[in-house]
Amino acid sequence: MTSAPTGPERGPREAGTLPGAAAAPPGERGGPPVVSVVIPCHDYARYLPQAVASVLAQTYADWELVVVDDGSRDDTAAVARSLIADHPGRRIRLLEQANAGVSAARNAGIAATTGRYVLPLDADDVLAPTMLEHTVAVLERRPDIAIVSTDVSVFTDDGLPAQVLALPAYDRDLLLRRLIMFYCSLYRREVWQTVGGYAEDMRAGEDWDFWIACAEHGFTAHHIHEALFGARNKDDGLHVEAAENDLAVRARIVAGHPGMFKPVTRAWAQAVLAEDERECPADERMPDDILTRAADMDQFLRVVLRLQRTARLQHRHIRRLEAALAEREIPVPV
Repeated sequence: MTSAPTGPERGPREAGTLPGAAAAPPGERGGPPVVSVVIPCHDYARYLPQAVASVLAQTYADWELVVVDDGSRDDTAAVARSLIADHPGRRIRLLEQANAGVSAARNAGIAATTGRYVLPLDADDVLAPTMLEHTVAVLERRPDIAIVSTDVSVFTDDGLPAQVLALPAYDRDLLLRRLIMFYCSLYRREVWQTVGGYAEDMRAGEDWDFWIACAEHGFTAHHIHEALFGARNKDDGLHVEAAENDLAVRARIVAGHPGMFKPVTRAWAQAVLAEDERECPADERMPDDILTRAADMDQFLRVVLRLQRTARLQHRHIRRLEAALAEREIPVPV
């Protein structure tokens, strides 16, 4: 992976320097907005201002934003109200509910919006300034496209340079083998309505499940090979839970969309969900691509995550050494 040429490096810039932050959205002058951005937030009040600032930074201004406080135990609601008060000319609202999980929070937020296009954004992630401009342009000129995904700029809180994760062009068969689209993709509202929203009984893998449901209903996607979405890489969160329960997540997706997979894969999924180890062959022996070819990518991503953790530890160690040398007034070697 290479350093991100565009998009967020360590998150968005300060709101005062963001391009387009002061522009009045056309939707405020009458009529529904074009885009509805929905940010579920559970105990991520510390990250929420960055996520909201990245929406305010958009060069495309006709949007509304709903923050869903999913039963947070921190001051998420207070932070959201403060952000709303700081930007009275913007369509930013707060929706509060008891903790129900990210899928339920997304569904509730989307149901409360009116834009013809929907963009989910997690509270710890950010958008590049041209995310909406570029993705909306595709949907406006391509009625045959229902979803627009992008490459991803992966960043951390440790001062390390962001890394671009380049994803492949959309391919329906490839989507069945592995997740090739991040959750933060722009799609038409009728996609969510037709599919029936995100599966609220899935704690992990709900985005992959949603995209497969979209393909199942005949919707297609377009991929922009540009890092327009910034994902914060942490050593916790739902993506870690998904990695730790990878086979179970895959099995639930297969069981939820049986018409999309081979009979042998459906039998494997039933065995996994029944926890029948005698009928569940080893991952590498399964003939279906959702297991064999996806396993290679999963192994690669796990290696990348381990390398990033090691780099962060080394970075912290170097910082401590530099501080110790500075206290002793010893020049730091170049």
